[in-house]
Amino acid sequence: MIDKISSLKSEIQKVIVGQDVIIEEMLIALMAGGHCLLEGVPGLAKTLMVKTMSQALDLSFRRIQFTPDLMPTDIVGTEILEEDHVTGKRFFKFNKGPLFANIVLADEVNRTPPKTQSALLEAMQEFEVTYGGQTYPLDRPFFILATQNPIEQAGTYPLPEAQLDRFLLYIKIGYPTAVEEAQILSSTTGSKKAVINPIIGAEEIKELQAITREISISDDLITYVSELIRATRPDTTSVPFVKEWVRWGAGPRAGQALILTAKARALFKGRYAVIMEDLQTMAYPVLRHRVLMNFKAEAENVSADKVTDELIKAISKPKANI
Repeated sequence: MIDKISSLKSEIQKVIVGQDVIIEEMLIALMAGGHCLLEGVPGLAKTLMVKTMSQALDLSFRRIQFTPDLMPTDIVGTEILEEDHVTGKRFFKFNKGPLFANIVLADEVNRTPPKTQSALLEAMQEFEVTYGGQTYPLDRPFFILATQNPIEQAGTYPLPEAQLDRFLLYIKIGYPTAVEEAQILSSTTGSKKAVINPIIGAEEIKELQAITREISISDDLITYVSELIRATRPDTTSVPFVKEWVRWGAGPRAGQALILTAKARALFKGRYAVIMEDLQTMAYPVLRHRVLMNFKAEAENVSADKVTDELIKAISKPKANI
């Protein structure tokens, strides 16, 4: 099963040059059963990465292009009036929207108004949607990958904190290296195209998600996670850096996300127990959208990742895991 995850990464890399860490984090989120928010400037292959991943998974895939005029019913679905040709009776039938797929690419999610953004909330958290008083379960596994562009703010609607918290990981995509960029230019301007083969199916992914939750983590490391998360909160922290720069700290869901993604990373690396490296590596994409910086921090360009840096230095590690 773990071999298939490695094969899945290799299959994605047939098309995506570099971005090893980004691909790993996306696969970790899939193994942990959560959703991802991908942020990067235009042209960094965010959409291509998600589409390639969907091709390498034997799952249903839908893409939603978020726009200012998109309505909740455009993504959830709506009732349509139909007629029974035998009896002549008319009835309403629910016509499922694009959310009813295993993998959903929510492209440029910050371009649509809050009314439509909020339609994702129930789907992301409860894995079901409600329309007309009727609840419709979504297919499992269910994986939302949302993208947003950080440099264009005109005509956008920043995601509220409540919705950001529904994303397991907040992944930032940077520019490629000089070598990677040359390879991208070479591979994308010719006629040759890579063929992506499906590697893993729905039942295997659900089994993998169940195995992820069985990965071992020591009580000492759980205590460390609790101390780390509590230290992000200005009113309970002993870290001066947090008191100076942070407005609101992370909630308990951050601790759950950190442990779960650390378990997934351990399994991804072929281990059956979490180590300190797993927790410290996953702390960045877990806390990036859950630690809210104050005005002073925003003015001086102090990021949530810098807070995570300081916390990792300040919080004492269990002796057995130093």
